[in-house]
Amino acid sequence: MDEQALAPFDVDASRASIARVYDYLLGGKEHLEVDRRAADAMRNVVPEVGEIAEANRCFLRRGVRYLVRDAGIRQIVDIGSGLPSDGNVNEVAQAIDAGARVVYVDNDPVVLAHARALLAVDEQTAVVTADLRTPESLFEKVEALGLLDLDAPFAVLLSGVVHHLSDDDDPAGIVAAVREKLSPGSHLLLSHFLDDGESRAYALELAFLHGGLGSGRFRTWKELRGYFDGLELVEPGLVYANEWRPDEFTKVESPVHTLYAGGIGRMP
Repeated sequence: MDEQALAPFDVDASRASIARVYDYLLGGKEHLEVDRRAADAMRNVVPEVGEIAEANRCFLRRGVRYLVRDAGIRQIVDIGSGLPSDGNVNEVAQAIDAGARVVYVDNDPVVLAHARALLAVDEQTAVVTADLRTPESLFEKVEALGLLDLDAPFAVLLSGVVHHLSDDDDPAGIVAAVREKLSPGSHLLLSHFLDDGESRAYALELAFLHGGLGSGRFRTWKELRGYFDGLELVEPGLVYANEWRPDEFTKVESPVHTLYAGGIGRMP
């Protein structure tokens, strides 16, 4: 992908994009030189950083399977959905129940353009332009689509997005505002960079902040547990992401598994 190819999307090609950096780390093709430089700054600190991106995608897919197959969820709001890749949320959910409905939410014009093109023939799935930093407006836009009934149980996915909020953004307050939108029986899936006392977490955080991406906070177990206040954690609780109901595709012995955590909570 080059800068000219991005022109129709009104993209600042001089700045790295979270979605494109993740796409690069996952082996995709939708990235620019500025994104590769940001990703390489992280690799210089933790060569296996791409495995964190893989762990996040794998946790997300396992979580969606649980939500649809075991928890009976048929409505999903995926906030900060990122660029489409194999095993998108709607594909995973609809493979279990063809009637599952998904709304993707993002504020990256490239993500939005790709998602709309991909979903043009899928009446069970839609895309909304919104920012997690304004949750009230975000849910108003989701509700205005008329695709989901937010009075009935639904799931919100915050997969690898909250750690891109700075402390000044008040991530705890933002996630609390998201939880307030959950109707009884609804679920929150959240995955996040983990500060488990490892020096690599601090070094990688600096690489995120100063290597070109400009965002990426590693937070403690206590901080992450706070995001699930008022919810019933689904077994095995908030754990290293690769230890959450691993399947045959999960790298439980990954050298970076202690740098990433995830969990699912249910609103009583």
